[in-house]
Amino acid sequence: MLRKLQIQYYAIIDSIEIEFAPQLNIITGETGAGKSILMGALSLILGERADSSVLRYADKKSVIEGHFQIDHKQNVLNFLAENDLDTDNELVIRREIAPNGKSRAFINDTPASLQQLKELASLLVDLHQQFDTLTLGDGDFQRMVVDALASNQQPLQQYQLIYQQWQTAKKELEALENQKINFQKEFDYHQFLFEELLEQSFKENELEEIENELQVLSHAEGIKSVLQKVNTDLESGEQPILPLFKQWINQLNSIAAYHTGLSTLIQRLESAQIELQDITDELEQLNSKVHLDEKRMEWINERMAAGYKLLKKHGVKTTADLLAIQKDLSDKLEAVLQIDETIAEKQKQVTNYLADTTALAKKISAARKKEAAPLESKVNELLQLVGMPNARLQVSIADTLLNSYGNDQIDFLFDANKSNRFEPIRKVASGGELSRLMLCIKSLVAEKVDLATLIFDEIDSGISGEAAKQVGRIMKGLSKNRQIICITHQPQIAGKADAHFYVYKEEQSGSIKTNLRLLNTSISFLLPTKIKRMEWIEYFGYIGAFLSAVTFMPQVWLAWKTKSVGDLSLGMLSIVFISVVVWLVYGFYKHLVPVIIANCIVGLLSIVLLYFKYTFPKK
Repeated sequence: MLRKLQIQYYAIIDSIEIEFAPQLNIITGETGAGKSILMGALSLILGERADSSVLRYADKKSVIEGHFQIDHKQNVLNFLAENDLDTDNELVIRREIAPNGKSRAFINDTPASLQQLKELASLLVDLHQQFDTLTLGDGDFQRMVVDALASNQQPLQQYQLIYQQWQTAKKELEALENQKINFQKEFDYHQFLFEELLEQSFKENELEEIENELQVLSHAEGIKSVLQKVNTDLESGEQPILPLFKQWINQLNSIAAYHTGLSTLIQRLESAQIELQDITDELEQLNSKVHLDEKRMEWINERMAAGYKLLKKHGVKTTADLLAIQKDLSDKLEAVLQIDETIAEKQKQVTNYLADTTALAKKISAARKKEAAPLESKVNELLQLVGMPNARLQVSIADTLLNSYGNDQIDFLFDANKSNRFEPIRKVASGGELSRLMLCIKSLVAEKVDLATLIFDEIDSGISGEAAKQVGRIMKGLSKNRQIICITHQPQIAGKADAHFYVYKEEQSGSIKTNLRLLNTSISFLLPTKIKRMEWIEYFGYIGAFLSAVTFMPQVWLAWKTKSVGDLSLGMLSIVFISVVVWLVYGFYKHLVPVIIANCIVGLLSIVLLYFKYTFPKK
């Protein structure tokens, strides 16, 4: 609820602070006193745009601040958490408008955008103006009203979950069917590419390995000649190196006993001899393997030509890349063979989801249709009370395709003049009719839904008397479970207030300022609006008429029975007659002001005549 509103330097307001009651708050005042200015300031913290024209002073910024008590409302807490804002139980929204026209917004002292303000405001406040009732003609709003009264919240959540699963499965099925079509178009080409690669049956790193082998075969004669020469020089030439190593080692061993440093050198020579012997053996093995094989060279050249052709065709560089392409083509061809089975499984899943969705939609639709007639009846009764005796609402529920809210098309149809021609509300209802109709509907929905603070800005325009009184009663009932702020000119509505604020203008230091004060019982009957005085006069009229009837009717009955009017003066008969007529008129036609005056006169005359009758008995 809106706990407090502070306004500084806005329009003709210097400084105002309003602490609202948690139930029905009424704002009254003479025309032009500044009631609409209050709503303009409030709309700024609800996300409306502003400019420097609202500034009271050219050198001072305007500040509007609203303090809201969120009472742990989950949707508000979720919004604050999603936007990384503090989540205290009191929420402070502030707008500042600088003299240069720039404005800034804050939520709990954290800078915020206008979009964030609007989103948050929709969770906190429902601003309802006479010509701000277009949502009443919106199909989504009408559906929400019916669902709220039919207690469809939980079934709708379950339905929407299954409906979303059905939609997802349908998209997946459609994708599979499109994939099958594409596979069929490309199947032959993929099959050709796969068979082309399969025919070569490349092994891992094959092309790289046979390229190295080709290098060896191409230079076989030179390689073999060099290997043989080196091997000969090491082991069996005119002066072979290995035998020299043996000779050197023997010579050094013969003198090793005479010099301690020779043993290390002998070990190193022996290691070198062993290493050279290993090299000689490996050279001999390599030499034995190198042969000039013309057929092998021809086969490698053909193999490499086929490999390079495929590498160029697929735009890759290695054998591993070709093998990866071969596997991918294999997977695609296999998927074509298996896709029919996958489509069949997905089709079964879609069918099951559709059956569940349809069953829940029928259940929700039945609850809506069951609630349609009671809704019509209740709204039509309330319309009569608020001064629209000829107006009727009709709830039309027609079947439509399944959507995220079921399979119903809900329309509120309206007939303002008992013409039996029901048309959509948005086409035929006037602004005043829409306002009162919206009030009636919200008073019913409020019992089922946790509504935000409701603000009514002079939606009672065009009504008075008994209709205004009934609007006040509806608002009073509506305020039992939620906060209501209402700007009104009607005393019948203002008289129901839990907190009554009076807006007025006053001149201070040569300038006009709007101010506001909270009224109480001791001063409210002195107001020009005569709100409390009207109620007391009405009650006094009731009492006067009642005393008149109770006092004189027994005497009329006695006079009729005895056929004598000696005890009953003609004046008393007139009083009784007037009292009865007034009572009937008030009871059936409800012409409020003249009837109240007549009742007062009857009551006063009755008391005076009773006094004279019993004080001065007949002689």
